Amino acid sequence: MAHLLHIDSSIQGERSVSRRLSARAAAAWRAAHPDGTVTYRDLGANPLPHVDTAGGQAGLVPPEDHTPEQAAAWARVVTVVDEVKAADIVLLGLPLYNFGPPSSVKTWVDHLIAPGLSVDPETSAGLLGGREFVVLASRGGGYGAGTPREGWDHAQQWLPHGVAMTGLEPRFITAELTLAPVRPALAELIPLAEESLAAAERAIDELWVPARV
Repeated sequence: MAHLLHIDSSIQGERSVSRRLSARAAAAWRAAHPDGTVTYRDLGANPLPHVDTAGGQAGLVPPEDHTPEQAAAWARVVTVVDEVKAADIVLLGLPLYNFGPPSSVKTWVDHLIAPGLSVDPETSAGLLGGREFVVLASRGGGYGAGTPREGWDHAQQWLPHGVAMTGLEPRFITAELTLAPVRPALAELIPLAEESLAAAERAIDELWVPARV
């Protein structure tokens, strides 16, 4: 039975474009997999705790020697990795905050990289490859080639490197200029924003369409 892991990270609630896109993708996946199952994690509403000293040491200490704090930290790591292992498809809603990913997403990645669970400790080979990883990204401004802030989107640049050790390879579908409708200074960019959002929605709708023969 097909299984989807759906993750959101925006703190904007119903105003969030990344949540809107990830919900659309999840609905498209359900339509294509009516017998499939879904696990949902909301990093915006319920973020994982940042990795502290106990968490950092937990992977270096045999489980039987864990302190209570290390045991609790390691249990969270196992849960995060197992959620990905159980999924055929991972959907991640990824907004851009202060030119980078939400700290909750960075923390999720920190939990995900675990020798023996997601990375082979002897060969360093990733153990989570072979599944689709679709990232529904949103950014308030424009960061494409030739724009004044070209290269300032450090979320999309970082994530492929952040998860590389696990074998996951993200595919991005991005809507940009999402602040144009609410920022008077960007009002003239509303048509471009609408075009970008429509293109992202079309890309989502084509994700699981059966191949034409």
